[in-house]
Amino acid sequence: MHRLSAQGYQVDAAADPVQGAELALSAPPAAVVADFWMPSISGIQLCRLLRTEPATAEVPVILRGENDDPRHRFWAERAGAVGYVRKGRMGELVRMLSKSVTSAQPADGFFIQLGGGAVDIRERIARYLDQALFESVIAAEVRSLSACGSFDRLFDLFAQLLAQVVHYRWLGLTTHAPHLFALHHHPANAAAAEEQARAALQVPPEVPLLRVSDEDPCADPAGPDIVVCGLPFGGVDLGRLALAPSPSSEGDTAQLVMLVARELGGPVRIATLMDEQKRLATLDPLTSLKNRRSFLEQACVEISRSRRYDLPLSLILLDLDHFKHINDSRGHLAGDLVLTALGRLLVQRLRTCDVPARWGGEEFVVLLPNTNAAGAIILAERLRVAIEELEVRYEGVAIPVTASLGLAEFLAGESPDALVDRADRAMYTAKVGGRNRVAAADVPVSTHAPVGRSPQLPS
Repeated sequence: MHRLSAQGYQVDAAADPVQGAELALSAPPAAVVADFWMPSISGIQLCRLLRTEPATAEVPVILRGENDDPRHRFWAERAGAVGYVRKGRMGELVRMLSKSVTSAQPADGFFIQLGGGAVDIRERIARYLDQALFESVIAAEVRSLSACGSFDRLFDLFAQLLAQVVHYRWLGLTTHAPHLFALHHHPANAAAAEEQARAALQVPPEVPLLRVSDEDPCADPAGPDIVVCGLPFGGVDLGRLALAPSPSSEGDTAQLVMLVARELGGPVRIATLMDEQKRLATLDPLTSLKNRRSFLEQACVEISRSRRYDLPLSLILLDLDHFKHINDSRGHLAGDLVLTALGRLLVQRLRTCDVPARWGGEEFVVLLPNTNAAGAIILAERLRVAIEELEVRYEGVAIPVTASLGLAEFLAGESPDALVDRADRAMYTAKVGGRNRVAAADVPVSTHAPVGRSPQLPS
């Protein structure tokens, strides 16, 4: 203390940490020096208290310890102290103090905290520690969403978590790449919540919505101002999080939203990467259609639905005519252009419920739910004509494209492989018959009406 006074500092000593905290809060000093370990209140607790109180938030705190334990130094810095000094190193303390006071805001005094008393100080510290523990638990819960495996599941679980700790009218989340948009709202406020969330998050109408609707959010039509925060991760802004507080929401709602937004970036990034990995694993990279494995998985689902509801189901297998000649005479790049163009054509000409896929090489397959053989023949013929009219040019020269198509209607008890095999044999019949034609498997036409097929076929 004498050495500090000799350096021109006005030193006020406190008998215990509680008295020191009261002195600092009642008349904020230029700096605080406190022991790392003290009776009743530790230097870490004192430092965190002073950091959270508006009057002392900018007051530099230096902690002293019995040894040079790196963990003490690390913990002191994380608590907000400007430094940690081992006891006995007065020169280092003076230099650190001089630097801290010079860079700090002007203040009237300085005190050294030496070493337990007022209930108010302990209550403040207890409240702070409870709040810090709460925030730590919430942050850990948000970070644990990294294991969700998909964006859809992540948002659902995130909404369930947030609904337990804050009252809101709706919760919205959007990402930039890929452009995703998710919304949690009360069933009574679907339209209003979507309109407000799209405006707050700047999401255009064409971006599809992942909607989670239940009674966890409140049904109030209006409330306090919407809170919007970015989703930072690795120095990149991944998207935005928005929450519309309810009229009964807590006063610290904005701070809580900012906290979870800071922690949510990592889980969102992991979830979107896993979604993309799954998507790429199910797609043919050239045509962006389903690959064979993904198609067979979907076929099993559609076959189960057909059996359960007694609905017709058909399959078309098509093979490009003379495709080897295109590759041999014009090169594989020309062949790739043909395959890519055919993939686009199938997506354009089919219903959203139909399942097109690249079966392998120049073969493509299309699964037609709720469609019998009669409806499948109509569609197959239209596809044949559209393929024949397809314009594909390579190096300024048109490439003629035709296809042979075989189709089969699903029979009770049939496996996906058996259905494909019958369509494959029908396609072979079309090939043998002269190519650029449609052939159906030799089975009786179903008595089912072609439900919804003919009116919805593209012309």
